[in-house]
Amino acid sequence: MSGRLSDLTNRISTMRQLDGVIGAMRGIAAARANEAQARLAGIRACAATVGEAIAKVLPLAPEHAEAHPSSARSPACVVIVLCSEQGFVGALNTQIVAHAQTYAPHAPRDYMLVGSRGLPLARAVGLSLVWTGPAAAHIGGVDALASALTDALYVRLTTKPDATVCIIHATINSAQHVDIIERLLLPFDFARFAIARKSPVPIIQLPVRQLLDGLVEAYVYTELCEAMTLSFAAENEARIQAMLAARSNVQERLELLVGQYRQLRQEEITSEIVELTAGAAASR
Repeated sequence: MSGRLSDLTNRISTMRQLDGVIGAMRGIAAARANEAQARLAGIRACAATVGEAIAKVLPLAPEHAEAHPSSARSPACVVIVLCSEQGFVGALNTQIVAHAQTYAPHAPRDYMLVGSRGLPLARAVGLSLVWTGPAAAHIGGVDALASALTDALYVRLTTKPDATVCIIHATINSAQHVDIIERLLLPFDFARFAIARKSPVPIIQLPVRQLLDGLVEAYVYTELCEAMTLSFAAENEARIQAMLAARSNVQERLELLVGQYRQLRQEEITSEIVELTAGAAASR
C-alpha cells in the first residue's frame, strides 16, 4: 500500500507543477495579447495619415477616384493566410486554413502563408503555396515581417498585376472570442477616402501615378501590420482559452488524485490501527 501512496504523491506533485506551468503560459499569453492591442492605435493612426495623403492626391488623378474594386476584379487571386507561429491554440490554425481553402473556390488561387503551425495543414489540404514565412514570435517583429511580406507580394504581382489580393486572419471580436475574417487589399478601394476637393492642390515632385502607387503600397503595408497585430492578439487569446480549458482539466484530475490519496491513506491508517489492536489483544 505504501508503494501506491508514493505513486499517488508523485502524480499529485507532477499535476501541481503542470498547473503552475499552465498558469504561467496563460499569464504570458494575456500580456502579449494586451501588448498587441495597445499597438493598434499607432498603426491605425499611421494608416489615417497615409489615407489623408491619398485623399489630397486623388484630385490630380480623377480616374482613380472613380474606380471601385468590384469593377477591377481579376479571375486570379493571391490569398495571404496568417496562422500562428507557436502551438497551444486549439483548432485555430485548422479553422484559418479551412477558411482559406474555401475562398473564391472557382478562381485560380496562389497562397502566401505566414506561420509555421499552419504550413503542414496547408500542405495537407493541397493549397498552392507560392511563399511561406514564419510569423512574428513577438509583437516587435511585426514591422519587419510586414515589410518582407509586402515586398514578396509586389514581386508576385509583377507576374499577375491584375490579381485580386485578399488576407485571411484571426481577430478578437467584441465578445472577446476569436473569429476568422477576410479583407480585400487589392484592387485598391480609393472610394473609401473622401477627396479633399476644397483643400489647396499639393505641390508634388513626382509623377502623380508614381506618387499614388507609392502611397497605395504604404497603405497596404499598414493594413498588413494591422492584420498581423490582430492575428497575434487573436493567437494569444486562443492560447488563453486553451490554457483555461487545460487548467480546468488538470484541477479536476488533481482533485481526483487527492481524493484517491486521502482514501488510500485512510485505509492504511485503519489497517495499522487494526493490526495494533490485534497485537495488543494477543499479548494479554
